[in-house]
Amino acid sequence: MPLSYLPRIAQTPAPTFDEGARADLMTQLWEELGFACERDEVGNVLTRITPPGTEGKPALLLAAHLDTVFAAGTDVTVRDEKTRLVGPGVGDNSASLAVVTALLAGYAAQPVALRRPLWVAANVGEEGLGDLRGAKHLLARHRASLGAFVAVDGYLGIAVTRAVGVRRYRATFIGPGGHSWGDQAPSALHALGLAIAGLYALHRPNTPRTTLNVGLASGGNSVNSIAANAELLLDLRSLDAKALAELDTRAQGVLHSAAREAGVNVRLERVGDRPGGDLRSGPLLDMAHEAAREGRMDLRLASSSTDANAAVPHDLPAIAVGVYRGGNAHREDEWVQHNSLTPGLRFLRRMVELYQHRPLS
Repeated sequence: MPLSYLPRIAQTPAPTFDEGARADLMTQLWEELGFACERDEVGNVLTRITPPGTEGKPALLLAAHLDTVFAAGTDVTVRDEKTRLVGPGVGDNSASLAVVTALLAGYAAQPVALRRPLWVAANVGEEGLGDLRGAKHLLARHRASLGAFVAVDGYLGIAVTRAVGVRRYRATFIGPGGHSWGDQAPSALHALGLAIAGLYALHRPNTPRTTLNVGLASGGNSVNSIAANAELLLDLRSLDAKALAELDTRAQGVLHSAAREAGVNVRLERVGDRPGGDLRSGPLLDMAHEAAREGRMDLRLASSSTDANAAVPHDLPAIAVGVYRGGNAHREDEWVQHNSLTPGLRFLRRMVELYQHRPLS
C-alpha cells in the first residue's frame, strides 16, 4: 500500500522553506482517509488520534519531514525500474511520508483500540538550513501532551539513538572592492581563502567524533575586479556538547582573524543550531528491537542529526527509525526498493502497538 502513495508524494516538489505544495497534498491524503488535520504557523501538518478514554494520556508523536534537498525547478519525475523507484527525494523523505500515510490508511480501514493517543505529523524544515524548525515548533508547543517522539526518517534497519550536535554559520566578508589594476584595496576573497585554510587547520578530536566542513563558498564579480564580498557556509558537528562548543569558539576566532589579516570586515550569522546528546531512547529502542525481531530483520544503532535532535532540550524520549531500503540519498538518482515499504510499514505499526502497552519509565 505505501507504494501507491509514493510516486505522487515524491513528484510534488518540497524544497526547504517551500514545502507548501507537499503539505497541501499530505493534508488532502490524510483528510480523505477521515483524519482531521491542522496546519500550524510554520507549515507543519498534524493529525491527532485521541480515542475516547485516552484524553490526557501521553501521546506518541510520529513525524516525517516534508522537505527535500532539491531546489525549485528540479525535475522530480519518478521512474519505475522494475524493482526500484528512482528519482530526486524518492527516499528522503518521501518514502517515510508514504509509509506513515499507509499506517493511517490501515487504521482508517480497520480501527484499532488505542490505549494512548497517536499523533502523526508531516513537518517542515529538516534539511539544510531548515534547522529542524518544524520539529522544534511541534515540541515547543506540545511537549506537555507527549510521551515520546519518533522521527520517521532513514533506512529500514537503522535506529538513531544519539543526536549529533550541529552548529552552522554563514560568514560574509565585506571589503571596498575595486579594479584589479587601478586599486590596491583588500580583497574579500583573500579573507575567505585565509579563513578556509585556518578552519581546516583546527584540531578536531577523533573521540568524541567532531567534524568541520565548509560546504559552500562564493564571492567576487569578475576576474578583473577586487572582490568586495565573499561568503562561506560552515558546518560544525560533534557527539559531545563541550567539544562542539570549543570548536565553535575556535572557528569563530579563525573567521575574525582572517578578516583582520586581510583588512576587511566579517559578519557572522548562526544559521543552524541542532542540539545533540542522548535521546533517552531506551524504552523506544526496546520496542524497535522487538518489532525488528518479529519482522526477522537486524537493527543497527547509529548517531546522526535528525528531527529527533529537537527532543533533547525537552527531556523527551525520542528515536529516529527508517522504514524503507534504498540508496543514493540527496542525489537525483536516489532509489527505493519496492518490496521494502511493506516490511517498513509492519515495523512502524508494531512499534506503535508496543507503545500502547508499555510505560516509558
